[in-house]
Amino acid sequence: MRARDIMTAPVVSVRPGTSVKEAAALLATNGFTALPVVADDDRLVGIVTEADLMRDRVPRDPRAYCHPLEQLPTTTTTTVAEVMTTAVTAMGPGTDVAVLTKALLDAHQRSMPIVDGSRLVGIVTRRDIVGVIARDDRTIADEVRHRLEIYGGDRRWRVEVHDGMVDIGDEFDDSTDRHVATVLAESVPGVVRATAFAARDEDER
Repeated sequence: MRARDIMTAPVVSVRPGTSVKEAAALLATNGFTALPVVADDDRLVGIVTEADLMRDRVPRDPRAYCHPLEQLPTTTTTTVAEVMTTAVTAMGPGTDVAVLTKALLDAHQRSMPIVDGSRLVGIVTRRDIVGVIARDDRTIADEVRHRLEIYGGDRRWRVEVHDGMVDIGDEFDDSTDRHVATVLAESVPGVVRATAFAARDEDER
């Protein structure tokens, strides 16, 4: 499974000149945690997160000033360019989702911009990956069957899926075809593991 298989495209993004208030409204309205920042040619130049927009922008309640409280700084920044992170990690559409997931977890990030060269073409979030894990077995089985029918014809394959685990019975006894069937199945979003075997082996189980 590759990033292109699960990424969201087109991407909701902002420009460096977008106001902080407008960026905050996009996050709040869409339930996002970050927005890619792009130049006029769609080149990725940064990312702006909830934390970037929140930092030093909430003043103390003046009613609390009667108590000796620590003074907190506030900022007068008005554009995304002033608060965004420019050292942004991005990956290509062909990136293995397993690699992308590890990168998100290791970096404690919630989203990964997907770029073609330097041009933003999509985004993958933790929610996208969780959605893949949550795909129901029937949907997964239907997609696996469809891919196998294209490769090896109709009625050749027996497909069973339980908790994302795929068992594939092959009416023919061809180890090369079973290897291809396994690869095709494991590229389907939501598949955890696939095993292919000759149908007669399945009948003996």
